Amino acid sequence: MKRLFLTLVALMGATTLFAQTDMVATFQQAATNAKAGNFAEAIPQLDEVINSYYDLEEPDANQEKAFGMAKKYIVLCYNKLGGRAYNAKSYDEAAGYFTEAANLAELYDNISAMNENRQFVGKCFEAKGANAFNTGDYATAIEVFSKGYEADKFNTSMALNLAESFFRSNQYHEGMKIASDIAALNPEKFGEAVAEAQAKMDMYTNNEVAKLQQANDYDGIIAMAEQLSDAGMAQKLILQALYSKREFDKMIAMEEEAIAAQTTDAGRSDVYYLVGVAYNEKIEGSANAEHMKNQAVSAFRKVTAGSNVENAKAAVQALTAPAK
Repeated sequence: MKRLFLTLVALMGATTLFAQTDMVATFQQAATNAKAGNFAEAIPQLDEVINSYYDLEEPDANQEKAFGMAKKYIVLCYNKLGGRAYNAKSYDEAAGYFTEAANLAELYDNISAMNENRQFVGKCFEAKGANAFNTGDYATAIEVFSKGYEADKFNTSMALNLAESFFRSNQYHEGMKIASDIAALNPEKFGEAVAEAQAKMDMYTNNEVAKLQQANDYDGIIAMAEQLSDAGMAQKLILQALYSKREFDKMIAMEEEAIAAQTTDAGRSDVYYLVGVAYNEKIEGSANAEHMKNQAVSAFRKVTAGSNVENAKAAVQALTAPAK
């Protein structure tokens, strides 16, 4: 038994020595395969190099270098396989390779490579979903684009198509969530996409509001608004619904909260205009008509942007004109 034990110890030592001496050579073989475009052959060799490194107690400089290069090469090999599959329009296969590249890059703290490969995953699903979107198969487009959006939320062309697919599938709130996220991106970098997302939000919200208005369902408008992630838009919709319900005191009470929710001069101007309208409606028959008039004028004068500027100016002129 003692002799057998010594033999096993010797065998284990020989295995460790083999790993130490063979690791660099295996990497060189993998690098040769990778440079020749034999990426599928290089990947298991690179895996072997990486796994061998973890078995070493005291790696030398050459082994450290081989390990570091192997981590970069294996990400590159999966990336290159993804590119080949993408060019062959095998988008699911390509997405699988790019996803593996991104996951390994994240594991090895290669953040730039991780982000790059996640962008490629997004492009795969964008390309795959394009035909479904263009032919009106929005259910399939949603399924495919959602996978791409999960990988890369900065692919705004795909994100806009995902939002549109939700809207056209009568999934208003889902579409608003995606569009709101796009609209919240840095306008200096994504200005065109931000503007398009805002336009979609405005158009489809108006459509939803019109349906509810036709049914005189103003409480429905308020309920819809309360589910929106865009607080600024939600506040304006609630003010408009309260106006239709002629609940002017509630409109006036909302002013501070509604203004705080706005992110643009146009949004703030819209709120001031609606508040001005509420005060104006309360003038007639009020025991404090002069105060109501002054408050209306003050609100209208704060309308400096958006589509209500001229209406606000006309209201100020009418309210401040000398009595005849």
